[in-house]
Amino acid sequence: MITLISDWGTSDYYVAAVKGMIYKFHPQAQIVDITHQIQPFDSAEAAYILKNAAMSFPDGTIHIIGINTEESLKDMHIVAYYNKHYFIGTDDGIFSLIFDSEPDKIYELDIPLESSNHTFSSRDRFAKAAAHLSKGDPASELGPEKNDIKNKLLFKPVIIENSLKGMIIHIDNYQNLITNITKEEFKKFVSSSGFEISFRSQKYKVTELHDSYGDVRPGEIVALFTSNDILEISINKGKAASLLGINKTDPIVITSNTTNPSSIQA
Repeated sequence: MITLISDWGTSDYYVAAVKGMIYKFHPQAQIVDITHQIQPFDSAEAAYILKNAAMSFPDGTIHIIGINTEESLKDMHIVAYYNKHYFIGTDDGIFSLIFDSEPDKIYELDIPLESSNHTFSSRDRFAKAAAHLSKGDPASELGPEKNDIKNKLLFKPVIIENSLKGMIIHIDNYQNLITNITKEEFKKFVSSSGFEISFRSQKYKVTELHDSYGDVRPGEIVALFTSNDILEISINKGKAASLLGINKTDPIVITSNTTNPSSIQA
C-alpha cells in the first residue's frame, strides 16, 4: 500500500500525475490519500499528521511525503525504513519530526529523473521509488545507504517555576487547538494538585479536564486529551481557533495549584 501526503491541493494535476506514475510502474499498486491540504511548505504540520496516521496502516506501507521536495546538496532525497514502514521524501528535517527514534535503514535515492526539470520530484523520483518497493523489490537497489537523518528541533514544553509552558502546534478541520503537551507530561507536572490552563494571554482559563466534548454545554470551552494522548482545547459545537482568536504557535500555560485540588478524568 502507498500513501500520499502533500501541500498540492486538489485543483491541479499534481496528485493525478503522481498516481499515474506509480500505476505506470506498478499497475496493481494500492494508493491512499492521507491529505493534500497541508499548508504550503509546512513540514511540521505534515509531520504531525503523518506521524499520527501512518501506524494505522499495515506493516510494509510506503508513505510519499510531497512537502518541500526540491533536492539540494544539503537536503537529499531518501527512503527511510522505520517501524516496518517506508517513508520517502526530502531529508530537510521532516523525518526527525515523524520518528521517535533513528530509522532502521536509510537509503539515498539514486533514481534518474524523467526530465532535466527538478521541480516535481514526487512524480519523477518518489513515485518510481514507491512503485519499486510496492512490488517487493529491495530498498537497497534504490541507492547507497546513509547513516543518519537530519534533525529539526521543535519547541518542547518547558517548566518555569510552577508553570508548564507549551504551544499550539496544530489546528484541525473543526478548529480544535492541538497543543504540544502530552498526557504524560501533564500528569507528571500536575500530579495530584489542582491546575489552571490559560491561553490568549490569560484571557481564557480552564481548571478541569473532561473525557469528551459533550461533557460541557454547546459553546463552552473544553480541555481533554485526544486519542493520541495530546492536550486539546476545544469548544463544544464551536470553532475554538476563530472564536478565541488563537493561532498556531500561540502559547498555552498550565499552572499548578496545590491549594485547589482538581480531579483529572482523562
